[in-house]
Amino acid sequence: MPRMKRFLTFFTLAAIALVPVKAQDVGDPEFVPMVKVSKTLVGGDTIQYMELQNVYVYPEPTFKNKRQQQAYTRLVRNVKKVLPIAKEVRQMLIETAEYVETLPTKRERDEHLKRVEASIVAEYKPKMKKLTFAQGKLLIKLVDRECNSTAYEAIQAFIGPVRAGMWQAFAWMFGASLKKGYRPDGVDKLTERVVLMVEAGQL
Repeated sequence: MPRMKRFLTFFTLAAIALVPVKAQDVGDPEFVPMVKVSKTLVGGDTIQYMELQNVYVYPEPTFKNKRQQQAYTRLVRNVKKVLPIAKEVRQMLIETAEYVETLPTKRERDEHLKRVEASIVAEYKPKMKKLTFAQGKLLIKLVDRECNSTAYEAIQAFIGPVRAGMWQAFAWMFGASLKKGYRPDGVDKLTERVVLMVEAGQL
């Protein structure tokens, strides 16, 4: 347990490969448009327009036993907890990359990235300490989903390959890998289903 606490304390950018959860039939979603009618003013005239939002219609999940059902419930709960963090990471990467491009020298870029790293530690250490091991693993997957890059690549973009390698070695000590990718059509198919429904407000 002390090793786990140290891991969650110091590993603040991403914390760690989803325990497989299987339903008998995940299925592919159908898309049902939700219509929202609004009004806008164009050239002095009021016109109506419709905003369409997808609704994902899946077959009801079936489970072989109560354990699978409980695992699915945990997956939904974990996605709801860590998906917002993964989205924050994506936005942070975008904003940091855009700002770094405006800095004229390598020294200024390096100094800014150090400040960013310190800010990440201050903001995310408390959040990481509250995650379970399974939630940390799921976060790594969802960082890849949101950023289209693995957690290792995201850390590398912030603090360079040497220190990213150090974090990868540290994660490996706990049986995890920051290079773990997200496979929505494979092992992570059920997770993708849950993520889509959470994003659409259906779970």
